[in-house]
Amino acid sequence: MKDSEPVRATRPSEGCVLVIFGARGDLTKRLVVPALYNLRRSDLLPEKLAIIGIDHGDESTEGWRNGLEAMLKDMVGNAGAEQTGETFDEPAWRALAERMTYLRGDFDAGETYERLGKALAEVGRQRETGGNVIFYLAIADRFFETVIARLGAAGLTNEDENGWRRVIVEKPFGNGLQSARDLNRSIRRTLKEEQIFRIDHYLGKDTVQNILALRFANGIFEPIWNRDRIDHVQITVSETLGVERRGKFYEATGALRDMVPNHVFSLISLIAMEPPTSFDAQAINARKADVFAAMRSARPENAVRGQYGAGTVAGRARVAYRQEPNVAADSNVETYVAMRLDIDNWRWAGVPFYLRTGKHLSRRVTEIAISFKQAPYRPFRATPVGALSPNWLTMHIAPCEGISQQFEVRRPGPVVALAPVRMDFKYDDWFPKRTNVGYETLLYDIMIGDASLFMSGEMAEASWRVVQPVLDAWAATTADFPNYASGSDGPAEADALLARDGGRAWRPLDEATLCDARER
Repeated sequence: MKDSEPVRATRPSEGCVLVIFGARGDLTKRLVVPALYNLRRSDLLPEKLAIIGIDHGDESTEGWRNGLEAMLKDMVGNAGAEQTGETFDEPAWRALAERMTYLRGDFDAGETYERLGKALAEVGRQRETGGNVIFYLAIADRFFETVIARLGAAGLTNEDENGWRRVIVEKPFGNGLQSARDLNRSIRRTLKEEQIFRIDHYLGKDTVQNILALRFANGIFEPIWNRDRIDHVQITVSETLGVERRGKFYEATGALRDMVPNHVFSLISLIAMEPPTSFDAQAINARKADVFAAMRSARPENAVRGQYGAGTVAGRARVAYRQEPNVAADSNVETYVAMRLDIDNWRWAGVPFYLRTGKHLSRRVTEIAISFKQAPYRPFRATPVGALSPNWLTMHIAPCEGISQQFEVRRPGPVVALAPVRMDFKYDDWFPKRTNVGYETLLYDIMIGDASLFMSGEMAEASWRVVQPVLDAWAATTADFPNYASGSDGPAEADALLARDGGRAWRPLDEATLCDARER
């Protein structure tokens, strides 16, 4: 079977300098630098590239490089050789490392940006980067406004005929509607909207990007992708991990802020958007924005919050959230969210979107499940068939990647009996495995100036507008926590949320995966 021509041809980026604020942080070590390494191995990095890492800790350039190399070798050793047969690519790392420079500096000190300006000029001449610079804010969100304002005051974000300047902002983009508005207003004093890339690593996953291909490259799906044929949509992002060492962060954030307005809404936008006129950034983002504009603000009575208690996950005893490090003994912070959302447009009116996300659940699953309306039962009234199962189309995002479809068939034999069966497509069965941390596509797109996988400021505000009523209601009331055991599928109230809507039910987490018994 011959592959089709690519929708967007691969092209090399222009030369540029990538400046990473938070160079010694966990995000840089685990995701940003591994993604750059994988891009180098795929020949997708520009030859005229320089990387400057900035952080407040004392570090030499050699020490910074060596620490990152050790981290990469450990990642490849633990996953690469076993899963993909890959080993550490020494030449690729050396080609990347020789372009890396470390700069010590306080994010709020003017002299940091003076030295950065000089470093940019120097490496720009050495590497002939053409004046193009990407600033990656791999730092806590409290520094976003400070760093951007300092960059602007130092003239480092100014664009001219000699080069472009782009800024990558990590989530969370605000912690509510007003803070998102304030942050937008603040950074737009320095940057134009087209210079800002609000990154969500979920959109870098191949299986997430495949949603658009599934919908718009196949004539069998789009005609039934509407309220006439679809009963409801379920989006699940469940984790077996708890908060680990992130107690301080989670106490200020919670599951709703951490996952829903960014990761989960990114998935909803791809499922619910209208067909774009092309696959360029402007066309795609316009259709995504329409989804958020049509989405009703969530009603507090259509939202459930939970917090895990003690229990057993994957055979190991786990403590309750309130016993985790840096968590208050009477914490009212949710580690689980379930919610119903509604989109008021011609395609989706009357079709509920149910989402759930939580920690210390029974299985790690990320999936989007489309439930189609049931066929009429009347033709089977004179047979032993007691009920018809719903048809499901499920996009499996993690841990096993692929698509499955469930439908009814007649059991062999003289008696009329039906059975639900499933057809599965697994990425690993069709495409070679490759190491990917989810940031490769996003970084590549930023380098070539493609914003189709990034959220605009208006979309960020609209996302917070949808969930703000729930945040306000929860802030004004105290919950009876914990209300679900670690290792369970979540609180009973989440089941009741669907049951009251015509007897619907969540897909069991132990059925929502393509993984076989060995992988489980």
